[in-house]
Amino acid sequence: MTTLIRNVYIVSGGKKSAERQDVFISGDKISAIGSFPGRIADEVIDAQGAYIAPGFIDVNTDSDHYLSLFSNPRQDDFLRQGVTTIIGGQCGASLAPLLYGSLESVQKWIDVSKVNIDWHLVGELLQTLEKQKLGVNFATLVGHSTVRRALVGESLRALTDNELTIFENVLDQALLEGAFGFSTGLAYIHSFKTPPQEIEMLAKAVSKKGGVYATHLRNNKENLVEGVKEAISVARKAEITTIISHHLPLIGFEEQYKKGLELIDSLPTKTKVYFDLYPFDVSVLPLYTFLPQWAQNGGIEVMVANVNDEWLSKKILKDLPKIEGDDFVVSMAIHNDTLVGATLADIKKLYGLKSAEEALLKLMQTTSLKASIFYKNVNLDLVREALKHPHSLVASNAASFNEANFIKKPPRALKTFPTFLKMVQENNFMTLEEAVAKITKTPAEIYNLKNRGEIKEGYAADLTCFKDGDIKLTIVNGAVAYRDDEIIQDGGGVSGKILRHSS
Repeated sequence: MTTLIRNVYIVSGGKKSAERQDVFISGDKISAIGSFPGRIADEVIDAQGAYIAPGFIDVNTDSDHYLSLFSNPRQDDFLRQGVTTIIGGQCGASLAPLLYGSLESVQKWIDVSKVNIDWHLVGELLQTLEKQKLGVNFATLVGHSTVRRALVGESLRALTDNELTIFENVLDQALLEGAFGFSTGLAYIHSFKTPPQEIEMLAKAVSKKGGVYATHLRNNKENLVEGVKEAISVARKAEITTIISHHLPLIGFEEQYKKGLELIDSLPTKTKVYFDLYPFDVSVLPLYTFLPQWAQNGGIEVMVANVNDEWLSKKILKDLPKIEGDDFVVSMAIHNDTLVGATLADIKKLYGLKSAEEALLKLMQTTSLKASIFYKNVNLDLVREALKHPHSLVASNAASFNEANFIKKPPRALKTFPTFLKMVQENNFMTLEEAVAKITKTPAEIYNLKNRGEIKEGYAADLTCFKDGDIKLTIVNGAVAYRDDEIIQDGGGVSGKILRHSS
């Protein structure tokens, strides 16, 4: 199969072509770049002066957490944004390795009974996904909590020396089988008390194999600066490229955020610390994270027992955060679909309650904490400033779902990358070439995605055409997957590849 894309301005590698060019694709590779007025191809597309860039790389996604890699393998929402590669296994939770065949580390996001688990190792998972066939390229990290909970269950104790050795061996094997590194979710209850020394030792094991470390900070509010210092310490001691996940300026904690950025600014060149964020003012959070810290003890069953306990629930009610009812929207509620889209104000009215705190507690009890929330808590002006930072990356931190009424999609799941491009155009805080490099070349270099992230002859034909920030065309491994508001159903819609790390 050959495809000829005519009349495009190429934006790649931090440069933009001065004149319109043509891009010729043969199979899954870029075959030639230039002017080919007489060349014949199986498919000819006139892009009419649009920009063409390498396919966008989303470095922080949740399609594995929500199991939508299986329920929606085409991953339409990413294709519509020009995304051709997604990185999973974030925030300490991955679909493999499963030492005992359990997916408890992702149950905060989804009903884990919805998928038949027929794998244990990373290599087996990747083979399963190859048979599944995806619409985008997929790569994964190893989730720290996924392995840790398999070793010690719901216990929050430190690992023994023997357990650490086992963990290091598991990481070694996972990277040899194709994982690109490992991640931690230090704000979540099962990792919150993890000793920093444990993270450093595991990061050193990953660094030896050339992997990446991604971390959800232990605290992104009043102790944010300490969290950034911890991430930097791991990066230095393990000599590992580190990404701070969904590093957003929360309202009320802007000064701490600015100090954290100053720490990253002051790092020597050899210490590579990046952070990802999205251009919106809404977070998506598991419902249980609204519990006071003292009530987040043990697994989900223990926390549910806490909110239903007659005495403890009264204490929880006193310590719940103060929330504006309309800034809090239910995005998903397992087995409680009728609550999806409801605000906290709606829930307060529905149950005839007197306060937003009572409504929040009632929601926790009704859903058994198995819900996700849109929460408007991000300073968008400071997001724009952070996007200028040379070490910032753009990520949706989202999943791609089938169209259904049981989940409300956040804006970042639908338009993170077009919004970023439009924001750059409207505010002129970087050049188009710099913006495209931030979402293509830079992440490809960080993750060592060979022959991706630039438009060059011999490189993978992952391409995106856009005009005025709107995505017109997405090509994945040489196949047209999305064009003019339509997902291509035959072939192109599932032309993604499973990417494997090579040391």
